[in-house]
Amino acid sequence: MSTEKTPFEEFGGEATVRRLVDRFYDLMDALPEAYVIRKIHQDDLASARQKLFEYFCGWLGGPALYEAKYGHPRMRARHMPFAIGEAERDAWLLCMAQAFDEVLPPGEPRDAFWQRVVGLADWMRNREG
Repeated sequence: MSTEKTPFEEFGGEATVRRLVDRFYDLMDALPEAYVIRKIHQDDLASARQKLFEYFCGWLGGPALYEAKYGHPRMRARHMPFAIGEAERDAWLLCMAQAFDEVLPPGEPRDAFWQRVVGLADWMRNREG
C-alpha cells in the first residue's frame, strides 16, 4: 500500500479545490481581459463552478464526482459548440494562473497540475486564431 499523497490530498482536498475554482470564476467575472471567455458562459456561473469543481476533484486524484454525475468527461467534445481559439484559451489561462498563484502552494504538485491545465486549455481550442 502506497503512502504517497495524491495532488488532491497535497492541496488540501475539496476545500482547496473549491477555493481555486471560485477564485478562477471570480476573476473571469471581474477582469476585463477575460471578457472574451466570460461572454461564452451563461450569466449565472453556478453550474460551471460546480462542474469544474467536480472535474478537478477527480482529475487530481480525489473523488470522481464529475464522472459519477455525467459519465466520461469528453471535455473537448463538450466544449465543441463554443468557439475557442487562442484568445479564449489565453483568457482562460490568465484567470487560472492568477487563481493558482493565490490559492495553491508553490511546489512540484502545483507545477505538474499547471502543466496539465495548460495542455487541457490548448486541447480545447477548436477554432483558428
